[in-house]
Amino acid sequence: MRVVVQRVLEASVTVGGEVVGQIGRGLLVYLAVKDGDGPADTDYLADKIVGLRIFEDDGGKMNLSLKEAGGSLLIVSQFTLYGDCRKGRRPSFSMAAPPEAANRLYQSFVDSCRQHRIRVQTGVFRETMRVRSTNDGPVTFLLDSAKSF
Repeated sequence: MRVVVQRVLEASVTVGGEVVGQIGRGLLVYLAVKDGDGPADTDYLADKIVGLRIFEDDGGKMNLSLKEAGGSLLIVSQFTLYGDCRKGRRPSFSMAAPPEAANRLYQSFVDSCRQHRIRVQTGVFRETMRVRSTNDGPVTFLLDSAKSF
């Protein structure tokens, strides 16, 4: 699994003109599932993201986790994170998991994050979404579960 994590002051996702997920201060997470990913990937990334100390403490140092900072998560599926642009001009998405498997693991990731007792909002899997965010910092990280084990 691959994620882009952005610290935000606010973020929202809209489908068909309707807001389906919205947070204030927290993390906007774009998530892609690779063919062959499994439960270990979802658990690893959920624990890692919720525990990342990327919010500032009273001294101005990035020293607080999402939970300690009282933040929320907005999780948006984005299979294009596995787009391979090395050859030609059209990205190849052959590394991305098939939709059924990807949705199952996306939902598992969302559930794993919710087990940490933080507020979690989501987009809608396989829908065209409009995402708005106000980045804070900006602070952005790329995490890949394949590089963790």
